[in-house]
Order: sequence, then C-alpha cells, then structure tokens
Amino acid sequence: MAKPARAPRKIVILTGAGISAESGIRTFRAEDGLWEEHRIEDVATPEGFEADPDLVLDFYNKRRAVSTGAQPNPAHIALAQLEADPRFEVLIVTQNVDDLHERGGARNVIHMHGSLYGAICHACKSRWPAPEIMRASDPCPECGQMATRPDIVWFGEIPYRMDEIWTALRAADLFVSIGTSGNVYPAAGFVQDAARAGVATLELNLDPSTGTSRFDECRHGPAATLVPEWVKEQLTQA
Repeated sequence: MAKPARAPRKIVILTGAGISAESGIRTFRAEDGLWEEHRIEDVATPEGFEADPDLVLDFYNKRRAVSTGAQPNPAHIALAQLEADPRFEVLIVTQNVDDLHERGGARNVIHMHGSLYGAICHACKSRWPAPEIMRASDPCPECGQMATRPDIVWFGEIPYRMDEIWTALRAADLFVSIGTSGNVYPAAGFVQDAARAGVATLELNLDPSTGTSRFDECRHGPAATLVPEWVKEQLTQA
C-alpha cells in the first residue's frame, strides 16, 4: 500500500523594507531613508493628505517610479520558487508597497500596508488601478469627487486583511521574518503570536531586529544571500 501523501509544510513569511533595499528601493528607517526628506505626519497620515494632497501624491508618484524601475533580487525570486513547490504552502505577508514579490514570481502575497499600484477614493473608498501619475484633481470613477489617494495604509490606519493573516499565522508550521526592523506593529507582534501557537520562528535580517531575542533561530546578513541559501535548504530537506 502506498504511503499517504504528506501534507504541505505551512510557512508564513513576513517581509519588510530590507528585502527590497537590495533592489535599490530606499528604506524608510535607514539613516538615508525617505523620512529624512519629509515629516511622517506630512506624507503618511490622513491628516497630511487633507492638508496638502499635492505634496503627498507627488511623494508617492516618485516612489511608484522608483519601484517600477527596480528589479526583483535573488531573495524575491527564491521565495517564489519555494511557493511554487507543492511540498510547501507558503503565504507571503509583506509590509512593502512595491510589487517586487509578484514580479519575482510569487502569487500568494498579502500587501498588509497596501500598494503603490492601487488608488482609493478618500471619500467613498472605491478602489482602482493607480495611474502612473496621480493628481489631486483626479476624480473618483465611482462618486466623482476629487479625493484620489494612494491605496496605502498610513499611520493611524488599520493594515489590510489582518484576520486572514492571524489565522494563517496560528495554523503555520513555521513563521519567517525577513528584512524587517521589528519596530512597527502589528507586524512586530507576529513572532510572539506565532510562538504562543507553538509555531517555529526564524529571523533572516541584515542586523538583529528589535525582536531578535523572541525568535527560535536568527541568521543575519544580506537578504539576497541569506534567503536563497535558506530556500535551498528547505527544498533539499523536504
């Protein structure tokens, strides 16, 4: 009698700015990060948008252009290879608003902080694909109001699809955090929630994060090196 098929190993992967930094996308919290040029309150809050929508839209138009010109690096591509293997059930939860995971080949991706490539009406909450250049005068295709903003989760707003993320995290066999500082909640609390559910935890980060001590295992170095090495281990050992 044939052995019953082995259930796929469930892995939830959280990615942060560090995985895209090696594709040339500047991080917010690094010394030369984008926050250096603008106050957080001015470009990443609903209040900032209401005060000066042109400034906010210009800020994200520039970020969209940089993201479009960037290319997936070996870390993005390796995670897509892991996801494609039927021996694994992989969910990538990213704090990043670029599309490098998708362009690297990943399909099961949750953008908990939104996407540069989406637009949302600040008035009626309708959504549509973002144009290359977003302007404050752009009317909402649904209600007609000139309240177009990037579909980005700003400070003070609730990240997207949190119930789905928590459910997947607690049902996982392994939680992996890649390229994130561990400073921003609720994502910073994922490792504790996973540990309470008996899920193994691993950090892959350039430097020790704020929550390094909470992980079962930590490896530190560039994501473009660490992630492909770790994925190769998983594919070889499965």
